[in-house]
Amino acid sequence: MHTTRTTLAAATALAAALTLAGCAGADPGEPVGSGTGDAAASAPAASANPADVMFAQMMIPHHEQAVEMSEELLAKDGVDDSVRDLATEIMEAQQPEIDLMRGWLEAWGAEELGDMGGMDHGDGMMSEDDLAILEEATGDEASRLFLQQMIVHHEGAVQMAQTGSRRAGTPTRSSWQRPSSSRRRRRSPRCR
Repeated sequence: MHTTRTTLAAATALAAALTLAGCAGADPGEPVGSGTGDAAASAPAASANPADVMFAQMMIPHHEQAVEMSEELLAKDGVDDSVRDLATEIMEAQQPEIDLMRGWLEAWGAEELGDMGGMDHGDGMMSEDDLAILEEATGDEASRLFLQQMIVHHEGAVQMAQTGSRRAGTPTRSSWQRPSSSRRRRRSPRCR
């Protein structure tokens, strides 16, 4: 019973943190995009600077790992329903953002970096060992590990976005945050 309460509390905290991060990312009064429009229109080629390109190149594998972790969790039995719901929501949010950032790179004439095995916990990426531990875990332990790892993972993503935003080309700066913040704003009345 204590483990279930701890898992539910952690899931609630992670969901709240993701919602609040999304709320904080949008500029007040700025029209909110759906995140499903033409990627080239969201990131004009002439405005991309090296920081814009690096952000997309680094964030794509970061998002891919979140999807991988979520898929791993969803394949397990005995996972807490609220954690399962969170994993589903993460997958549904991250894949469209991956597609958007790939569109940016294409519009900018830049390539993806590929395997990011060299990224470390400073950017929230899980090591192969971390992923193996999650893969072996079952039930409540899998729920707990997923939440712990996803918190670290998303803290790294927030830090990457903040750093990138400070260095970005002006027209694309808000585009980095718009897709996820738009969805979170629509889902949460606290963001309005």
